[in-house]
Amino acid sequence: MVNTTREQTGPVPAGAAGAAARNTNAGRGPVGGGALVPADVLARADRILFVAHLAIGDFTYLQACLRAFARAYPHVRIHVWVDERRRTKDPAMWPHLRKYALYDWLAECTWIEKVYDSTYSPATFEASIAAARAENYPIVASLAVVDCHRYARMVRGISPRGFVVALTKPAERLVHAPSRWSAYRKLDGAIPVYTAADKPGHISEVYAGWFARFFGVDVPPAARLPRLDLSDRWVRAAHAQFAEWGFGDGRPVVFLNPYSKSPDRTWPLEYVAALARALRTRPAWRDAGVVVNVVPEALDDARRALTRRADPALSHIRLFSADEHFFQLPAVMRLCSLVVSVETAVMHLANAVGVPVVALMRRNCPEWAPIDRENSTVLMVPEMDDWVTSIRVEDVLTELDARDAGAPLARSA
Repeated sequence: MVNTTREQTGPVPAGAAGAAARNTNAGRGPVGGGALVPADVLARADRILFVAHLAIGDFTYLQACLRAFARAYPHVRIHVWVDERRRTKDPAMWPHLRKYALYDWLAECTWIEKVYDSTYSPATFEASIAAARAENYPIVASLAVVDCHRYARMVRGISPRGFVVALTKPAERLVHAPSRWSAYRKLDGAIPVYTAADKPGHISEVYAGWFARFFGVDVPPAARLPRLDLSDRWVRAAHAQFAEWGFGDGRPVVFLNPYSKSPDRTWPLEYVAALARALRTRPAWRDAGVVVNVVPEALDDARRALTRRADPALSHIRLFSADEHFFQLPAVMRLCSLVVSVETAVMHLANAVGVPVVALMRRNCPEWAPIDRENSTVLMVPEMDDWVTSIRVEDVLTELDARDAGAPLARSA
């Protein structure tokens, strides 16, 4: 697999570089002096490389900052390096890593010119490093929040003569302090990674702060809401899928997402089955369909637990997996009446497509709650170290009962 490059769609507007160098804040441009990357460096630059270990949830909010940067500096072409933290020598894992759903979304972002999406093996990583070095980037920014010192070395290695900025984190042990100092001293500018002691607001506020401090780019609160641009292809496909499921008759549909990459954020299938059964005892949801979002590797287990049983109380369940393209997921979610999700990108995508969400979260990362408070309910685990399994089916039902003064409205737009 090669890294993905999009041809530039048009010439740089005349005078764009000069305009960017001026402090012309209109809610979306440079916000004034004090940015770590000097205005003259940004004015001269024709490209910038952002390096991050992106997950879908990260990009759901980071995209607003990248869009704001593109508006503020239209002459600077945006390249993005997606560093695969699961990089491995095992060839059996490569097909799965190549198919990372985020790449589908990035490929649809016309304001990103190039994506380094082949960092899943040591060989492809080294090839990508060589390709990035050959670009001679005038600006490189690391937005990595783990192993910050390693990414600091990496971005300086990519651009030995460019202006390089990164996030930093102090050594946890004194013995590691010299290596951290050695890495960070090569940067032209740095921002410390936030900690729980900083009591950060929403993660979108943290990201906006980075872009204001690094580049003088303003991302106002209204612009931080997640956004998805679904093409007619995926909207039509979702409607066809609903019709095939027998959900095209206007009934409410609940989208359940119990899966996460880590067990402490995963809801058991027996909870899913219990919730699906209980919905049929609630007048507002008695006729509702239930779509269960399943990761591909768990489909067989989900079929055995939920759809192969001769249980009429589970006959309204349909299993779903976005196995063709990432946009299948938000397109199907958009047609649902309610999303119930564990702590993954799905709860943020619900905000992006405008569907009410009940989010099941641990207590250690409150800044990652869904941003749209009016359409989001967060159920937190009781104790700091609890897993989401400590949020019971009865807790979700209590929340639904409290919401259901009136019958839910089915979404079919």
